[in-house]
Amino acid sequence: MSVHPILFLGGSGAIGHRSAKALRAAHPDVPLLIGGRDMAKAQQAAEEMGRAQGVVIDPAADDLGLGDRPISAVAVFYMDHSLAGLRFAQQRKVPHLSISSGIFEIAPQIASYIHRPDASSIVLGYEWMVGATTVTALHLAEAFARVRDIRIDALVDEQDGGGPAVAKDFEHLSKMLPAALTRRDGNYIWREGEEQNVSFRAVDGTSMQASGFSSIDVTGLAAATDAPNVQFNLASGVSSSRRAGRPMSTEILIEMVGEDRQGRTLHTRHAVVHPAGAAALTGLSVAMLLERLLGLDGKPPTPAGLYFPYQLLDAGAYLERLSKEGGELLELKVQ
Repeated sequence: MSVHPILFLGGSGAIGHRSAKALRAAHPDVPLLIGGRDMAKAQQAAEEMGRAQGVVIDPAADDLGLGDRPISAVAVFYMDHSLAGLRFAQQRKVPHLSISSGIFEIAPQIASYIHRPDASSIVLGYEWMVGATTVTALHLAEAFARVRDIRIDALVDEQDGGGPAVAKDFEHLSKMLPAALTRRDGNYIWREGEEQNVSFRAVDGTSMQASGFSSIDVTGLAAATDAPNVQFNLASGVSSSRRAGRPMSTEILIEMVGEDRQGRTLHTRHAVVHPAGAAALTGLSVAMLLERLLGLDGKPPTPAGLYFPYQLLDAGAYLERLSKEGGELLELKVQ
Protein backbone atom coordinates (compact mmCIF):
# COMPACT_ATOMS: atom_id res chain seq x y z
CA MET A 1 0.00 0.00 0.00
CA SER A 2 1.44 3.37 -1.05
CA VAL A 3 1.08 6.23 1.45
CA HIS A 4 2.37 9.75 1.80
CA PRO A 5 5.15 10.29 4.37
CA ILE A 6 4.32 10.01 8.06
CA LEU A 7 5.50 13.10 9.94
CA PHE A 8 7.40 12.29 13.14
CA LEU A 9 7.59 15.47 15.25
CA GLY A 10 10.53 14.91 17.60
CA GLY A 11 11.44 11.79 15.67
CA SER A 12 15.17 12.16 16.27
CA GLY A 13 14.74 11.23 19.95
CA ALA A 14 15.03 7.77 21.49
CA ILE A 15 11.33 6.89 21.35
CA GLY A 16 10.83 8.37 17.89
CA HIS A 17 13.79 6.36 16.62
CA ARG A 18 12.46 3.16 18.18
CA SER A 19 9.01 3.80 16.73
CA ALA A 20 10.48 4.30 13.26
CA LYS A 21 12.53 1.14 13.64
CA ALA A 22 9.45 -0.88 14.62
CA LEU A 23 7.46 0.54 11.69
CA ARG A 24 10.36 -0.12 9.33
CA ALA A 25 10.50 -3.77 10.36
CA ALA A 26 6.89 -4.32 9.29
CA HIS A 27 6.63 -1.78 6.46
CA PRO A 28 10.07 -0.99 5.01
CA ASP A 29 8.68 1.12 2.17
CA VAL A 30 6.65 3.62 4.19
CA PRO A 31 8.35 7.05 3.88
CA LEU A 32 9.00 9.20 6.95
CA LEU A 33 9.61 12.87 7.61
CA ILE A 34 11.70 13.50 10.73
CA GLY A 35 10.69 16.93 11.94
CA GLY A 36 12.61 19.11 14.36
CA ARG A 37 14.07 22.57 14.86
CA ASP A 38 17.65 21.42 14.24
CA MET A 39 18.00 20.43 10.59
CA ALA A 40 21.34 18.68 11.06
CA LYS A 41 19.99 16.53 13.89
CA ALA A 42 16.80 15.70 12.02
CA GLN A 43 18.67 14.80 8.85
CA GLN A 44 21.15 12.63 10.72
CA ALA A 45 18.30 10.70 12.33
CA ALA A 46 16.61 10.36 8.94
CA GLU A 47 19.74 8.95 7.34
CA GLU A 48 20.05 6.37 10.12
CA MET A 49 16.45 5.26 9.61
CA GLY A 50 16.55 5.02 5.84
CA ARG A 51 13.75 6.06 3.44
CA ALA A 52 13.32 9.16 5.57
CA GLN A 53 14.01 12.85 5.24
CA GLY A 54 14.80 15.47 7.86
CA VAL A 55 12.75 18.69 7.81
CA VAL A 56 12.77 21.87 9.89
CA ILE A 57 9.46 22.51 11.66
CA ASP A 58 8.00 25.94 12.38
CA PRO A 59 5.34 25.37 15.07
CA ALA A 60 4.06 28.94 14.65
CA ALA A 61 3.12 28.36 11.02
CA ASP A 62 -0.22 26.79 10.06
CA ASP A 63 1.59 24.48 7.65
CA LEU A 64 4.46 23.83 10.13
CA GLY A 65 6.76 25.20 7.45
CA LEU A 66 6.04 22.25 5.16
CA GLY A 67 4.07 24.15 2.53
CA ASP A 68 1.76 21.90 0.53
CA ARG A 69 3.87 18.77 1.02
CA PRO A 70 1.45 15.82 1.40
CA ILE A 71 1.41 14.03 4.77
CA SER A 72 -0.48 10.85 5.69
CA ALA A 73 -0.29 11.07 9.52
CA VAL A 74 1.31 13.04 12.36
CA ALA A 75 3.03 11.40 15.34
CA VAL A 76 4.26 13.67 18.16
CA PHE A 77 6.99 12.55 20.56
CA TYR A 78 7.17 15.55 22.89
CA MET A 79 4.74 17.73 24.82
CA ASP A 80 3.18 19.88 22.12
CA HIS A 81 1.83 22.62 24.39
CA SER A 82 0.68 24.77 21.46
CA LEU A 83 -1.13 21.84 19.77
CA ALA A 84 0.63 22.77 16.54
CA GLY A 85 0.74 19.17 15.38
CA LEU A 86 -2.93 18.59 16.17
CA ARG A 87 -4.07 21.73 14.36
CA PHE A 88 -2.02 20.72 11.33
CA ALA A 89 -3.48 17.19 11.35
CA GLN A 90 -7.05 18.47 11.59
CA GLN A 91 -6.47 20.94 8.76
CA ARG A 92 -5.07 18.18 6.57
CA LYS A 93 -7.71 15.66 7.79
CA VAL A 94 -5.02 13.10 8.65
CA PRO A 95 -4.59 10.94 11.80
CA HIS A 96 -2.86 12.40 14.84
CA LEU A 97 -1.09 10.47 17.60
CA SER A 98 0.71 12.10 20.53
CA ILE A 99 2.23 10.27 23.48
CA SER A 100 3.67 12.73 26.00
CA SER A 101 0.95 14.82 27.66
CA GLY A 102 -0.14 14.25 31.23
CA ILE A 103 -3.66 13.31 32.24
CA PHE A 104 -4.20 16.93 33.30
CA GLU A 105 -3.32 18.26 29.84
CA ILE A 106 -5.84 16.50 27.63
CA ALA A 107 -8.58 19.16 27.89
CA PRO A 108 -7.19 21.33 25.02
CA GLN A 109 -7.04 18.31 22.72
CA ILE A 110 -10.54 17.17 23.64
CA ALA A 111 -11.82 20.70 23.01
CA SER A 112 -10.16 20.68 19.58
CA TYR A 113 -11.83 17.37 18.80
CA ILE A 114 -15.28 18.48 20.00
CA HIS A 115 -15.20 21.48 17.69
CA ARG A 116 -14.03 19.43 14.69
CA PRO A 117 -15.14 15.83 15.36
CA ASP A 118 -15.12 14.84 11.69
CA ALA A 119 -11.71 16.29 10.84
CA SER A 120 -9.42 13.36 11.65
CA SER A 121 -8.73 10.41 13.90
CA ILE A 122 -7.03 11.51 17.14
CA VAL A 123 -5.36 9.07 19.51
CA LEU A 124 -4.75 10.05 23.14
CA GLY A 125 -1.57 8.02 23.36
CA TYR A 126 -0.75 8.83 26.98
CA GLU A 127 -1.27 5.34 28.34
CA TRP A 128 1.82 3.73 29.83
CA MET A 129 3.89 2.57 26.85
CA VAL A 130 1.09 3.81 24.58
CA GLY A 131 -1.21 0.81 25.00
CA ALA A 132 1.10 -1.96 26.18
CA THR A 133 -0.55 -1.81 29.61
CA THR A 134 -4.21 -1.40 28.70
CA VAL A 135 -4.28 -3.75 25.69
CA THR A 136 -2.79 -6.52 27.80
CA ALA A 137 -4.88 -5.79 30.88
CA LEU A 138 -8.13 -5.86 28.93
CA HIS A 139 -7.04 -9.08 27.25
CA LEU A 140 -6.49 -10.63 30.68
CA ALA A 141 -9.80 -9.22 31.94
CA GLU A 142 -11.63 -11.48 29.49
CA ALA A 143 -11.14 -14.33 31.96
CA PHE A 144 -13.32 -12.47 34.48
CA ALA A 145 -17.09 -12.15 34.69
CA ARG A 146 -16.57 -9.17 37.00
CA VAL A 147 -13.38 -7.22 37.67
CA ARG A 148 -13.26 -5.48 41.03
CA ASP A 149 -9.62 -4.48 41.48
CA ILE A 150 -6.94 -3.59 38.96
CA ARG A 151 -3.46 -2.68 40.10
CA ILE A 152 -0.74 -1.66 37.65
CA ASP A 153 2.85 -1.51 38.90
CA ALA A 154 5.41 -0.29 36.37
CA LEU A 155 9.16 -0.71 36.84
CA VAL A 156 11.57 1.35 34.73
CA ASP A 157 15.22 0.41 34.99
CA GLU A 158 17.30 3.30 36.31
CA GLN A 159 19.59 2.87 33.30
CA ASP A 160 16.64 3.19 30.91
CA GLY A 161 16.66 6.97 30.54
CA GLY A 162 14.93 7.19 27.18
CA GLY A 163 16.78 10.35 26.18
CA PRO A 164 16.62 14.02 27.20
CA ALA A 165 13.11 14.60 25.86
CA VAL A 166 11.68 11.82 28.02
CA ALA A 167 13.52 13.13 31.08
CA LYS A 168 12.15 16.63 30.45
CA ASP A 169 8.60 15.28 30.05
CA PHE A 170 8.77 13.37 33.33
CA GLU A 171 10.20 16.37 35.15
CA HIS A 172 7.24 18.40 33.89
CA LEU A 173 4.72 15.73 34.91
CA SER A 174 6.22 15.38 38.38
CA LYS A 175 6.19 19.13 38.93
CA MET A 176 2.65 19.75 37.69
CA LEU A 177 0.87 16.73 39.12
CA PRO A 178 2.26 15.43 42.43
CA ALA A 179 -0.97 13.59 43.39
CA ALA A 180 -2.02 10.27 41.85
CA LEU A 181 -5.43 9.87 40.23
CA THR A 182 -6.95 6.63 41.53
CA ARG A 183 -10.34 4.97 41.46
CA ARG A 184 -11.42 3.71 44.87
CA ASP A 185 -14.81 2.20 45.69
CA GLY A 186 -16.17 3.60 42.45
CA ASN A 187 -14.99 7.16 43.14
CA TYR A 188 -12.09 9.00 41.54
CA ILE A 189 -9.75 10.33 44.22
CA TRP A 190 -6.27 11.83 44.38
CA ARG A 191 -3.70 9.97 46.45
CA GLU A 192 -1.44 12.48 48.16
CA GLY A 193 1.42 12.50 50.63
CA GLU A 194 2.20 9.23 52.37
CA GLU A 195 -0.77 7.55 50.73
CA GLN A 196 1.16 7.61 47.45
CA ASN A 197 4.02 5.56 48.86
CA VAL A 198 3.60 1.85 48.11
CA SER A 199 5.73 -1.19 47.37
CA PHE A 200 5.37 -4.08 44.97
CA ARG A 201 7.32 -7.15 43.96
CA ALA A 202 9.12 -7.17 40.64
CA VAL A 203 9.09 -10.15 38.30
CA ASP A 204 11.91 -11.81 40.28
CA GLY A 205 10.17 -11.17 43.61
CA THR A 206 12.33 -8.25 44.73
CA SER A 207 10.44 -5.61 46.71
CA MET A 208 10.44 -2.22 44.97
CA GLN A 209 9.53 1.12 46.53
CA ALA A 210 7.08 2.99 44.31
CA SER A 211 4.85 6.04 44.14
CA GLY A 212 1.35 6.52 42.81
CA PHE A 213 1.32 7.88 39.28
CA SER A 214 -1.49 9.69 37.43
CA SER A 215 -1.64 7.65 34.27
CA ILE A 216 -4.59 7.87 31.93
CA ASP A 217 -4.60 4.05 32.07
CA VAL A 218 -6.60 4.42 35.30
CA THR A 219 -9.52 6.13 33.59
CA GLY A 220 -9.43 3.93 30.49
CA LEU A 221 -9.36 0.66 32.42
CA ALA A 222 -12.06 1.85 34.80
CA ALA A 223 -14.32 2.85 31.92
CA ALA A 224 -13.69 -0.36 29.96
CA THR A 225 -14.19 -2.79 32.86
CA ASP A 226 -16.22 -0.75 35.38
CA ALA A 227 -13.80 -1.96 38.05
CA PRO A 228 -14.47 0.14 41.17
CA ASN A 229 -10.80 0.05 42.23
CA VAL A 230 -7.98 0.94 39.84
CA GLN A 231 -4.53 2.24 40.70
CA PHE A 232 -1.22 2.83 38.93
CA ASN A 233 2.18 2.90 40.65
CA LEU A 234 5.62 3.64 39.25
CA ALA A 235 9.08 2.63 40.44
CA SER A 236 12.57 3.22 39.11
CA GLY A 237 15.41 0.89 40.02
CA VAL A 238 17.19 -2.25 38.89
CA SER A 239 15.03 -4.43 36.65
CA SER A 240 14.76 -8.17 37.29
CA SER A 241 16.77 -9.03 34.20
CA ARG A 242 19.67 -6.80 35.23
CA ARG A 243 19.70 -8.30 38.71
CA ALA A 244 20.13 -11.66 36.99
CA GLY A 245 23.17 -10.39 35.09
CA ARG A 246 21.36 -9.73 31.80
CA PRO A 247 20.72 -6.39 30.06
CA MET A 248 18.09 -4.07 31.49
CA SER A 249 14.40 -4.52 30.67
CA THR A 250 11.12 -2.80 31.42
CA GLU A 251 8.35 -4.45 33.46
CA ILE A 252 4.61 -3.82 33.73
CA LEU A 253 2.90 -5.86 36.43
CA ILE A 254 -0.87 -6.33 36.15
CA GLU A 255 -2.81 -7.67 39.11
CA MET A 256 -6.57 -8.27 39.01
CA VAL A 257 -9.17 -9.49 41.47
CA GLY A 258 -12.79 -10.33 40.74
CA GLU A 259 -15.06 -13.26 39.94
CA ASP A 260 -14.82 -15.87 37.21
CA ARG A 261 -17.67 -17.15 35.03
CA GLN A 262 -18.79 -19.52 37.81
CA GLY A 263 -18.94 -16.74 40.40
CA ARG A 264 -15.78 -17.85 42.20
CA THR A 265 -13.09 -15.45 43.36
CA LEU A 266 -10.39 -15.02 40.71
CA HIS A 267 -7.05 -13.39 41.49
CA THR A 268 -4.41 -13.13 38.76
CA ARG A 269 -1.01 -11.53 38.38
CA HIS A 270 0.91 -11.12 35.13
CA ALA A 271 3.80 -9.10 33.76
CA VAL A 272 4.58 -7.58 30.39
CA VAL A 273 8.34 -7.55 29.88
CA HIS A 274 10.41 -6.14 27.03
CA PRO A 275 14.14 -6.94 26.96
CA ALA A 276 15.11 -3.70 25.19
CA GLY A 277 13.46 -1.32 27.65
CA ALA A 278 10.73 1.29 27.67
CA ALA A 279 11.55 3.04 24.38
CA ALA A 280 11.39 -0.21 22.41
CA LEU A 281 8.05 -1.21 23.93
CA THR A 282 6.64 2.26 23.31
CA GLY A 283 7.96 2.17 19.74
CA LEU A 284 6.15 -1.11 19.10
CA SER A 285 2.87 0.43 20.25
CA VAL A 286 3.33 3.58 18.17
CA ALA A 287 4.19 1.60 15.05
CA MET A 288 1.12 -0.63 15.37
CA LEU A 289 -1.14 2.37 15.99
CA LEU A 290 0.13 4.12 12.86
CA GLU A 291 -0.47 0.91 10.91
CA ARG A 292 -4.05 0.76 12.16
CA LEU A 293 -4.75 4.46 11.60
CA LEU A 294 -3.57 4.34 7.99
CA GLY A 295 -4.83 0.86 7.14
CA LEU A 296 -1.34 -0.53 6.59
CA ASP A 297 -2.52 -3.73 8.29
CA GLY A 298 -4.83 -4.50 5.37
CA LYS A 299 -8.00 -3.22 7.02
CA PRO A 300 -9.82 0.05 6.24
CA PRO A 301 -8.16 3.18 7.72
CA THR A 302 -9.49 4.35 11.07
CA PRO A 303 -12.36 6.83 10.67
CA ALA A 304 -12.38 10.26 12.30
CA GLY A 305 -12.88 10.06 16.04
CA LEU A 306 -11.23 10.30 19.45
CA TYR A 307 -9.56 7.09 20.61
CA PHE A 308 -7.58 5.43 23.35
CA PRO A 309 -4.84 3.14 21.98
CA TYR A 310 -6.54 0.02 23.36
CA GLN A 311 -9.59 0.74 21.21
CA LEU A 312 -7.48 0.41 18.06
CA LEU A 313 -4.93 -2.28 18.89
CA ASP A 314 -5.85 -5.96 18.58
CA ALA A 315 -4.55 -7.85 21.62
CA GLY A 316 -3.69 -11.04 19.72
CA ALA A 317 -1.71 -9.21 17.05
CA TYR A 318 -0.05 -7.03 19.67
CA LEU A 319 1.13 -9.94 21.82
CA GLU A 320 2.37 -11.75 18.71
CA ARG A 321 4.50 -8.78 17.69
CA LEU A 322 5.71 -8.40 21.27
CA SER A 323 6.86 -12.02 21.22
CA LYS A 324 8.71 -11.54 17.93
CA GLU A 325 10.68 -8.71 19.54
CA GLY A 326 11.67 -10.94 22.44
CA GLY A 327 9.06 -9.59 24.84
CA GLU A 328 6.82 -11.76 26.99
CA LEU A 329 3.53 -11.88 28.84
CA LEU A 330 4.36 -13.80 32.00
CA GLU A 331 1.95 -15.42 34.43
CA LEU A 332 3.21 -14.79 37.97
CA LYS A 333 2.35 -16.31 41.32
CA VAL A 334 -0.12 -14.29 43.34
CA GLN A 335 1.60 -12.96 46.44
